[in-house]
Amino acid sequence: MIAAIYSRKSIFTSKGESIENQIKLCKEYGNKIGIQKYILYEDEGFSGGNTNRPSFQKLIRDAKAKKFNFLICYRLDRISRNVADFSSTLELLQKNNISFISIKEQFDTTSPIGKAMVYIASVFAQLERETISERVKDNMLELAKTGRWLGGQTPLGFHSEKILYLDHNYQEKYMYKLSPIESELNLVKLIFNKYLEFKSLRKVNNYLLENNFKTKLKCNFNIRTISDILSNPTYVIANEAVFNYLKNLGINCVGIPDNKHGILTYNKKNEKNKYKDTSKWLAAISKHEGIIDASTWLKVQSILNSNKINSPRLGKTHNALLTGILRCAKCGSPMTVIHGTKNKFGSKFFYYSCSMKIASKGSKCNNKNIRTDKLESALLNNLNKHILISFSHLSKTFYNHLKYSSNSKDPNIELNLFKKTIKENEMAIKNLINQLSQNKTSVAGKYIIKEIEAKENIINNTKKQILTYKNSKINLSNNNIHVICHDLKKISYFTEKLEDKYKKILFHYLIKKIIWDASIETISIYLK
Repeated sequence: MIAAIYSRKSIFTSKGESIENQIKLCKEYGNKIGIQKYILYEDEGFSGGNTNRPSFQKLIRDAKAKKFNFLICYRLDRISRNVADFSSTLELLQKNNISFISIKEQFDTTSPIGKAMVYIASVFAQLERETISERVKDNMLELAKTGRWLGGQTPLGFHSEKILYLDHNYQEKYMYKLSPIESELNLVKLIFNKYLEFKSLRKVNNYLLENNFKTKLKCNFNIRTISDILSNPTYVIANEAVFNYLKNLGINCVGIPDNKHGILTYNKKNEKNKYKDTSKWLAAISKHEGIIDASTWLKVQSILNSNKINSPRLGKTHNALLTGILRCAKCGSPMTVIHGTKNKFGSKFFYYSCSMKIASKGSKCNNKNIRTDKLESALLNNLNKHILISFSHLSKTFYNHLKYSSNSKDPNIELNLFKKTIKENEMAIKNLINQLSQNKTSVAGKYIIKEIEAKENIINNTKKQILTYKNSKINLSNNNIHVICHDLKKISYFTEKLEDKYKKILFHYLIKKIIWDASIETISIYLK
């Protein structure tokens, strides 16, 4: 009989349950049950959280090839700490008549009770892993309350510095704090000053690009990056007014603002890198000193919020089909739609233009513009000639997407979001009024009044959006969708008859990206 021995350890070590000790114990057990030959599979430095481990994957391939009769491991969680992964592995072994033995728990799947106990133990292994994960998260949040830097990409203006300190038992411990980089902090100050001057993210971005300023990672700035810097409390010299502002956003604040130190925020994103609700966020007075005066920082937040409320809704002047998938060949930036001038016949054309070219006023990119109608026509002709696709699959996919895009499953989903926005801001105003009654003569009072006005503007604009939404909502019937999908079988008909909004949906399903190169007047299409 041949047995495979699988051993795994998360870190490289010769102590405790080392790879060598696991193999030794497995062989001793195998010799007792008459194993004649062993095949060793070792993964050191790999977690049991998933099965993407090189030796384990080789073991799975060999199991399918039936190269061994038994799989022996020191402990159940050496295979996996995830119940689903472990169950699928066990099913694979059973399918190929391979017995599984875990010597630590004394489980042997050659018997029915052994199989049942293995499944039960795997549940507890996953529970242990999830408990450890929760404990680590809780510990990190407790550390965050001390204002220390917990890792990750440091913000512009700082680097992470390791500091030695003594704990309450006089034991040496290490912690990290943000230490200043003067040249970068000067750039941060410049960004704040320019925003107060221009009161426009786009204009600040243009200024930074024209003057060849770079981000911490030596990339060009963009509007999103600038907005993140301006709204980041890391830079503010924290006082009570700043804390009140953050509390009004629903953020949990820890520490005592001292008109000296900055603020670090924690627990903002989940495992999928999506922002959590602000009620889950934590803001703590940090170990580093702030650089932006509190009144300046709050003024910037007020302008940001005001501009966000009053910003126009884009994409209404021209139904461009390729925004989001069209990119510049020279710099790789997205291409956006711009207005052209009217010709002598009174017709107005629109053009796709590189967003980097626009932002830098041609200093960073000079890829020529292309008329929207010409590019879209060329693309449609190309698709008509060269795309070979299963129409039954296409129709089904397109049908499902149209149903989703028209919110047929929940036609009120967007309306509910508007209502939620109104409710949240009404509650915020109520809290602000309570604070105002306690701060009538304080410096914070004027900021509270501004915030109340900003919240009221949000409510009024949201109510207008509700009216616009109700008047413009598209309701697609299932019959209409089926007719559209049927017509997709005739691409020429689709090209001529299908409305632009449906063409755009189809393009985004079929095409990963399109590259426009004006130097050779060529579009390159990359299909999904």
